[in-house]
Amino acid sequence: MKVFSITDVGKKREINEDYIFTSGTPVGNLPNLFIVADGMGGHRAGDYASQHTVDKVVEVIKRINMEKDPENIMQRAIDEANAYIYKLSREDGALFGMGTTLVMATCRDNIVTIANVGDSRLYIVNDFITQITTDHSLVEEMVNMGGIDREAARTHPDKNIITRAVGVKEYVLVDFFEVHIGEREKLLLCTDGLTNMLSDDEIHHIIAGSSDIDEAGRKLIDAANENGGRDNIAVVLVEPYGGHND
Repeated sequence: MKVFSITDVGKKREINEDYIFTSGTPVGNLPNLFIVADGMGGHRAGDYASQHTVDKVVEVIKRINMEKDPENIMQRAIDEANAYIYKLSREDGALFGMGTTLVMATCRDNIVTIANVGDSRLYIVNDFITQITTDHSLVEEMVNMGGIDREAARTHPDKNIITRAVGVKEYVLVDFFEVHIGEREKLLLCTDGLTNMLSDDEIHHIIAGSSDIDEAGRKLIDAANENGGRDNIAVVLVEPYGGHND
């Protein structure tokens, strides 16, 4: 397994509210774990939410020892993290209303189990690029209703309004996906700081044209910044069948 991860503050923001965690080796009963989170809230509350959510998820996964099913493990970890962030936001006025997106994945054999809340994304990349997760956002609902097309959604003024986040409400609804992954396929987990700056085709072109995922990750950050860098950018690339770099 080969893994490359990187975050960048971008060109317009002073604080990086994106937070990532990667482990190509076991975390609790999961054989590996990859997480991307994009925080939101008032001054400094967004970066607090993303980091503490991810840290809590990892902490919970490490202490779950009776459960083997990846989806059940992820669900419990996200539930506990949601309750933790929600409680903190209610106790500290400076943190009120904070929350975070969360997309996470684990690979066992040729199966990838994915959990998603918000508009950070997971793609499968090979000869094509395929978005597996579905954005929980206002513009995604507009696209689904036929109000706007996919390209217009990327630059819509309400693009940043998400309809689900970890920590905002007492309970959170999580989407789960399970996909098969082939030997030549890669996983891409990323925040909207990448996907708002680059189209899926541009992302695919950069990955396909790079010598390895390290180069691809850095080029994606550079390209997002060259196109405006209006938000923080987080990129995690995984080659489940790749060489050891985890």
